[in-house]
Amino acid sequence: MQIAMVGLGKMGANMARRLAEGGHDVVAFDIDPNAVKGVEAYGARGASSLKELVGSLDAPRAVWVMVPAGRITDETIEEVASLLEPGDVIVDGGNSRYSDSAARSEALKKRGIGFIDAGTSGGIWGLKEGYCLMIGADVDDFSRLEPIFQTLAPPGGYERVGSAGSGHFTKMVHNGIEYALMQAYGEGFELLHDSEYEIDVERVAKVWQHGSVIRSWLLDLATSALENDPDLSEIAAYVEDSGEGRWTLETAINRAVPVPTIAAALFARFASRQDESYAGKVVAALRKEFGGHAVRAAEEEHA
Repeated sequence: MQIAMVGLGKMGANMARRLAEGGHDVVAFDIDPNAVKGVEAYGARGASSLKELVGSLDAPRAVWVMVPAGRITDETIEEVASLLEPGDVIVDGGNSRYSDSAARSEALKKRGIGFIDAGTSGGIWGLKEGYCLMIGADVDDFSRLEPIFQTLAPPGGYERVGSAGSGHFTKMVHNGIEYALMQAYGEGFELLHDSEYEIDVERVAKVWQHGSVIRSWLLDLATSALENDPDLSEIAAYVEDSGEGRWTLETAINRAVPVPTIAAALFARFASRQDESYAGKVVAALRKEFGGHAVRAAEEEHA
């Protein structure tokens, strides 16, 4: 079927390529002309503007927006919607906040335009492995675009999880779980690395890939990283967050659902960004004050 892809970054470009190679008529746009040329090489039709992109589609149209969450998503969807007609549908496959997606669906519905929020997981491996899709949509819109979902996902890898907003809600929870799993692997590997034994962490990771109850795709990726850089000396211990871990925690607090492991994983990411922890300074000072415990001078810490 025909589909437009707006946003040809690391995931959008690969999704456009997977769809084109899967036999779909893909029209693609990005603010970077080189990105457009890149997907044209795999059979997609390029557009130099959103107006040209929408004009290249047959009604009823379907436009998949794959841009960073936040203001750029708001502006892109609004511009696309201004070019569409009743009966057309917009898909947001980025990491938008679920409440924004639910509100966006209601606003577009008043203009006769359908909206689908497709929580998308798979990263840069999705081109080869397929993308896991968590879809919030009206049943009719979902059914109409199901051939697209079938091509993007591996077998069993997509599902309509509910009405608009539910797709991004499910993806938010997915990412919260991801935070906790990654933190657990990180802490466990650090304990192995700093033990009294001369344990080859890379070899242990490879052993765990076979028959262990903690084997997973994340473990496979950790093993790959250790193969390329056994001491991880080329990577700074600075961990960003996309915002979905924060939204997960906010939602859990609002609903009084305990998520202590996810919360700890999020706070660990914040701690990773501190060159020097003020809280640590306070704790060290308190130990000195009440117990006379030794403290390190600041210059020793950075020596």
